[in-house]
Formats: sequence, C-alpha cells, structure tokens
Amino acid sequence: MSTHRSPSTAGPAPARRRWLALALPGLSAAAIAGVALPAHAVDGCQVLLCFAASDWRKVPQCVPPVRQVLRDLARGRSFPTCSMSGAGNSAQHHWAAAPTNCPPQYTHLVETDTGSYYTCDYAGAISVVVDGTPFAKTWWNMGGDTVTEFSPAAKAKLGTWDTRYDDEYQAWAAAQAATPVAASMP
Repeated sequence: MSTHRSPSTAGPAPARRRWLALALPGLSAAAIAGVALPAHAVDGCQVLLCFAASDWRKVPQCVPPVRQVLRDLARGRSFPTCSMSGAGNSAQHHWAAAPTNCPPQYTHLVETDTGSYYTCDYAGAISVVVDGTPFAKTWWNMGGDTVTEFSPAAKAKLGTWDTRYDDEYQAWAAAQAATPVAASMP
C-alpha cells in the first residue's frame, strides 16, 4: 500500500518556497527590531466600544474580536485603530512596566542572589478615552486574562461594572495595612 500526500500537505510548492525564503528574513528582522506587525482583520471601532463596555466578556459580539486583539498584541502586532471614533474618543495600547506602569496590587518585588527586580502580572494595558476623559484601562496578560480599571467618570456613566479591579485593589490595600513595617537597624 502506498501513501500519497495531497498537494496541501506535501509542503510548499517551489514558488511558495521562494516567497517564504524571501519573506522570512524580513519578518524576522522586523520582529528582532521590535517593529509591530499589523493586526489581523479586527474592527478597531468595535474593539474600542468593547473595551469601553462594563464587562466585554458579557457582550457576545465583543468576545471574538477582543480575544483576537489580545492574541495579536501577545504576538507583537499593533493595536487596531478607529478612524470614525470622533473627537475625544480613542483607545491605545501601552506595555506594562513594573513598578511605574503596573497597578500596585499586580506588582511584585522579586529578590534574587544578584539583586531585586519588579514584575507585573500583566503584559500591557489598553486605555480608552471617551469624550476626552479617561474612561477605562484594561490590563491583559499573555494567557488572555484581563482586568479593567474604570475611572470615576466611567463608573458614573455605566452605573454597574465589573468590580474585579476594585476588589483586588481593596484586598491588596488591606493586606498592606495589616503588614507591619520592619524596623530598620541603625
């Protein structure tokens, strides 16, 4: 009995091999240089609305595009834009950097034999501005987990929102207040 592989599984055709040989070095150079590759076909306007929602996970139309954006960001692709958002409405992505761009409840100090450094539970944050006012900041990690920090203006407009960020901040603050400060020795 002989085995026959279909053309789709037999490997790249010669023309495709040539294209890959030419394209891969350029893609590798872009990745090494830190150039953000364009995102897949995700509607930036839809994503803007989703990240401004009280909980994007509870809006069925938001789940696939938000998950795609998070996968794209994790792969180094750029955040999609929305040219029709109107003046004062935008969303943008920033990488997390503990301790300066990471909420305190998600920042950790790691002590090693060679020194110490900070880590953040999240890789980046997507900031949403509505009517020129900061609205929400969604922190995300490489595993796709998110938590959203809503501004006072957002809370006033939304009425109800996912309180996970607030709850985790309060738990962190309570733990900080309960931890005695070590006395320093002269």
